[in-house]
Amino acid sequence: MEIKKNLLPADKLQPKPKDENALGFGRIFADHLFAMDYEEGKGWINARIDPYGPIALDPAALVLHYGQEVFEGMKAYYGKDGGVYLFRPEANIKRMANSCARLCMPAPDKDIFLEGLMELLRTEKGWIPKAPGTSLYIRPNMIATEAALGVKVSDNYLFYIMVGPVGAYYPEGFAPTKIYVEEKYVRAAPGGLGEAKTAANYAASLFAGEKAHEEGYTQVLWLDACDKKTIEEVGTSNMFFVIDGEVTTAPLDGTILPGITRDSAITLCKHWNIPVSERKITIDEVIKAQEDGRLDEAFGSGTAAVISPVGSFTYRGQEIPVGKGETGDISRRLYDEITGIQWGERPDPFGWVTKVC
Repeated sequence: MEIKKNLLPADKLQPKPKDENALGFGRIFADHLFAMDYEEGKGWINARIDPYGPIALDPAALVLHYGQEVFEGMKAYYGKDGGVYLFRPEANIKRMANSCARLCMPAPDKDIFLEGLMELLRTEKGWIPKAPGTSLYIRPNMIATEAALGVKVSDNYLFYIMVGPVGAYYPEGFAPTKIYVEEKYVRAAPGGLGEAKTAANYAASLFAGEKAHEEGYTQVLWLDACDKKTIEEVGTSNMFFVIDGEVTTAPLDGTILPGITRDSAITLCKHWNIPVSERKITIDEVIKAQEDGRLDEAFGSGTAAVISPVGSFTYRGQEIPVGKGETGDISRRLYDEITGIQWGERPDPFGWVTKVC
């Protein structure tokens, strides 16, 4: 499919951030985005790069009423050779297709998705920051645009990709976080949307997340919807525990997001001959391990923060320290290895990086 380019003149472009060490996360957006439309009977049409700006939607657009929306999170990096790289883009494209299937949406053509993304990155190469720990965040998004009231699957969709420079996701950067264990509210239930990357999952997490932030916690640790005992994931990350030297994380049983950084961390641990277990683990087991001195470390994994070490949990008013409250060895090793591969500073034995230009 031909990609049309509707670019702004040079005098209309935004100035780039002067201080790349003060980017924050998700506040700055590049000048252009990639977009294409889906129409029932025609398929994907009108691939283009347009100026970044407001989207015109009919007030009856189905996304506004019934929530047909899915998205992804990716990053682009400057490598040490000066090239621009993506990390495992095919995995993100596949996961978005799975999210689309769950919400009865047509998955974007994978070849057009990747080519559109790469053309956008070539266009906006100047927005990719170079300071240590920074990257260009990529947000592919897809929404139902048909105007109709009455619960139905939309016939029309808009797919677009927006990008912007980011620094660390958490204000504390790569440092141990404080996590609140939520018992009253739930993020997802068996048979629900937990494994899809869709707005509904994040909307369900907002109330508990705001309460936790007000009390000084970085994130919420979600428990299962049935017994409120089995650990699922943190709001923006999959969760890992290191107990007796074994790395343990929740299985992909439909209620948690199949994280790409999660899969990368598991692959690396196995490559290093570190024992890994994907199994159900309860909050009681974690507390018992801590009491016995067997809880070595805990960390989250996700595109935004990569690896986020956990210094403590709070459960039923009791603070549960993890290790010495410091970043653990495995957390540090995974962070250094994954970011090293992403930035081209370390070998890529798994073929995870894709060069854009």
